[in-house]
Amino acid sequence: MSKLADLIWKNAELLRGAYKENEYRKVILPFTILRRLDCVLQPTRVAVLAKFQAIRDKGYDLEKLLTPVSGYPFFNTSKFSLPNIAETPDDVRDNLEAMVNGFSQNVRDIFEKFEFSATLDKLADKNRLYLVVQRFAETDLDPTKVTNHDMGQAFEELLRKFNDVSPAGEQYTPRDVIELMVTLLFSGDDEILSVPGVVRTMYDPTAGTGGILSVGEEYLRRFNDRATLKLFGQELEDETYAICKADMLIRGQDPANIANGDTLEVDKHHSKTFEYQAANPPYGVEWKPAEDAVRREHAKGAVGRFGPGLPAIRDGQMLFSLHLLSKMQAVVGGKGGGRIGVVHNGSPLFTGDAGSGESEIRRHILEHDYLDCIVALPTDMFYNTNISTYLWFMSNRKPKERAGKVLLIDASAMSTLMKKNLGKKRREFTADCVERIAKAYADFKAMEWCEDRISQSGRVLKAKVFNVEHFFYRKVTIERPLRTRFQVTVNAWTALGSDTAFSKLPADQKVLLSEAVSRLSTEKVYMDADSFRTALYAAASAAAAELGLTGKAAKLATKPVELARKYMGRKDKAAEPTTNEKGDVLADSELRDAEYIAHGEDIETYFQREVVPHWRDAWINYEIVDSKDGKTGVVGTEINFNREFYVYTPPRSREAIAADIEAKEHKFMELLRGIKGGVRQ
Repeated sequence: MSKLADLIWKNAELLRGAYKENEYRKVILPFTILRRLDCVLQPTRVAVLAKFQAIRDKGYDLEKLLTPVSGYPFFNTSKFSLPNIAETPDDVRDNLEAMVNGFSQNVRDIFEKFEFSATLDKLADKNRLYLVVQRFAETDLDPTKVTNHDMGQAFEELLRKFNDVSPAGEQYTPRDVIELMVTLLFSGDDEILSVPGVVRTMYDPTAGTGGILSVGEEYLRRFNDRATLKLFGQELEDETYAICKADMLIRGQDPANIANGDTLEVDKHHSKTFEYQAANPPYGVEWKPAEDAVRREHAKGAVGRFGPGLPAIRDGQMLFSLHLLSKMQAVVGGKGGGRIGVVHNGSPLFTGDAGSGESEIRRHILEHDYLDCIVALPTDMFYNTNISTYLWFMSNRKPKERAGKVLLIDASAMSTLMKKNLGKKRREFTADCVERIAKAYADFKAMEWCEDRISQSGRVLKAKVFNVEHFFYRKVTIERPLRTRFQVTVNAWTALGSDTAFSKLPADQKVLLSEAVSRLSTEKVYMDADSFRTALYAAASAAAAELGLTGKAAKLATKPVELARKYMGRKDKAAEPTTNEKGDVLADSELRDAEYIAHGEDIETYFQREVVPHWRDAWINYEIVDSKDGKTGVVGTEINFNREFYVYTPPRSREAIAADIEAKEHKFMELLRGIKGGVRQ
């Protein structure tokens, strides 16, 4: 509803000089809500006032008696409205205060979040208050002319405009993306949702202005006008929370179902689960503010919201996926269950190596067969970012034919250019785009569609189905031997003597090691550890005999010998593999590598085929095992869209390239001759 947003935005012209441009929202947003609520209540204003006058002194519960009269879960007992306040410039500040205080508590809470009283004081101080009231009184937001859908779009467009001039931007989900998300979220539930009087719940833990929730309700109403979708949400930012709550009030939803606060820190719907959930959590935002609470939840293990793993502190979007899974209604006796739709950037698909928090979260989702489908969206779909984004759909009640499988849909080329850009949003989904993607989701099979197959141009849609195991791999550590030559040097002995491990040796071992090392030639080079140790032991025996040492004191222990090996050794590719006292070959940490082996492939077979031909001295480190299954290597997970939908394009032939070069040379020479000809004239 761009025209309505532009109309409201023009009211900001009155604020120039009194407010900075990035502060306009402090005035425009609460006054827009005030005018909308004013228009919504106008038809029942007289009846509400009459009822209020009749019961005001009787101590009755005003909410129970006045909401049926107003027709909404809120009311206003004030005699003021914006138009009649605008009629007289006197006492505008006090009249506005009285108007706001006349609302039911659930509406007053909204204006408290906006710190509206302070805004009125500043407007009055800058001599702008009456002008603003007058302008908004002329703005017609009558619900018979401006639908809730239009109002929601106008709010999002206003927020986008404010965002463009704000130092810190936020991400809002465009309606066309929400339409696709909601369509796929409800897909397959036609039978149950078509029942007259059916009641379902929907939750958004990053509710914003309530756009996703609103579109969800509108979608279900279009499908079944006798269905009820109860909306729940939580929003961190005060202003957007206030807008969301106002929208829910006007829609007749229970405003108590919209909570204010950090979802990661405190789940304000902790006792509830839901049939449908959808969210667009922030990308690349640190979860440091909620770190203590998140780590406490993680420490609870399976009973905590974040038991499966913690992502890197720099990006908390995967925590929201875990939160959504914890809020999914359980399946009991084959009934119930929930479905989730969530927007992510590319990071949750592949960030994190095997064993990392991100990989473990994906592993949890895949092992429990929650992941149903991922849709790759086009770039340039959002208002303030043009990065690649993906819709994840998860469920604990997948149909039998979808069990153990995941559908990937590449819709990155499935959009149309907009006539006019909105911020960074250049592309949009048409109704046909949504319909085709929804059909690909419902069909659940490999497919490829191109709008113009002859020229291979236009919109393109692809889909592939994979077994869950396809996204698992095992990271196996490959070791190669440490190769060291040994030679006694002054510098090496000095370094050994300064080691704290040497200072902790028994006095007789220190003396014996010193005497043994002093007897070794500084010219002699040992190309393997065994010969060096043999020489060191022999020198120690000779020294013990000269010093008259007997018993344990006459023999070097393992620890001083290994210290000597450590400090007298230097890496040398020509040397033999270095062993310890037990004869075990030591691994060179600098040569340590890892092989990523697909799920189900035999590790030994892979090792012989892929590693041994290149490094015959390599071996598998069997001591590194997965913490869950105890098998060699660490289990990892990733979902690589680029690899799954990659199409190889062979390079052009040398003949074709040569022909192109020759043609360009010919054209250049023709141009050059033309220039020379012009100069002669």
